[in-house]
Amino acid sequence: MAETRLSHFLHPRWWPTWIGLGFMRGVSWLPLPVIALFGRALGMLLYALHASRRHVVHVNIRLCFPELSPNVQARIARKHFRAFGQTLLDIGIGWWASESRLRRLTHFRGREHYDQALRENKNIILLAPHFLGLDIGGIRTSAERPVISVFRHPDNKLLAHVMYRARARFGAHLVEHNKPFTALVKQTKKGVPLYYLPDQDAGRRNSVFAPFFGIPAATFIVLPRLAEMTNAVVIPCITRQLSGGRGYEINFRPSLNNFPSGDPVADTTRMNREIEEAVREMPEQYFWLHKRFKTRPKGDPGFY
Repeated sequence: MAETRLSHFLHPRWWPTWIGLGFMRGVSWLPLPVIALFGRALGMLLYALHASRRHVVHVNIRLCFPELSPNVQARIARKHFRAFGQTLLDIGIGWWASESRLRRLTHFRGREHYDQALRENKNIILLAPHFLGLDIGGIRTSAERPVISVFRHPDNKLLAHVMYRARARFGAHLVEHNKPFTALVKQTKKGVPLYYLPDQDAGRRNSVFAPFFGIPAATFIVLPRLAEMTNAVVIPCITRQLSGGRGYEINFRPSLNNFPSGDPVADTTRMNREIEEAVREMPEQYFWLHKRFKTRPKGDPGFY
């Protein structure tokens, strides 16, 4: 991202964004249990007021968990909004909290899988699905050692500037999503772990339809290509938001054996299956607000 000075954003049209950022910064100084309390209330307010996204969440959960009763599905949806509300207020911690505080609020599980790959000098791709703790997980991981990741900037240039600086503050290298993957490949080949987010519906381009909870879902085929091009091991990295403001847990799982296989559909199916397993462990924390099944196979009706 091109270097931009904050002085470029002194025009009054940026003042609402500055106010919002100031609020986020102020909230970040509160104890995490207090933030969690306010976040749960914010989440339920969003649940009540944002009918369109509430509908998306209910549809996604109904599609993925048809075996559950409507009451249980609705309970997961409400829990999701409460956890999402806390995530919105937690953002400032990831962006501005000191490294020492960030370390206190996060801990690792399964760290041996990551450490072993590092000791063996293997190239590493961290498979980081869209759980609500994703941002803090990425920033905290980059505090251990530099990583490279893909950055999708918002349209608001001031917010994009602040977000970029926050995510890169411990030395992470961020590549804009619409740029060639050359930088990702080069850095991963040099031994810089790639923190890769593979599981949103971005249409048909560079995608295949692979089952996700038994439903054909447009799924990027980039992960197996990157793994092959960089000769990297793929280690799932799942960040969990702990209840009651107790912090975050970053869970490294065993690397995927015999991946990639050379079959893009089989590989993306396997990737989705790994994500499914994590979702079933904490269904309220997957990013259900996203229209995961928006792109449909030709002739299939839409869900939303």
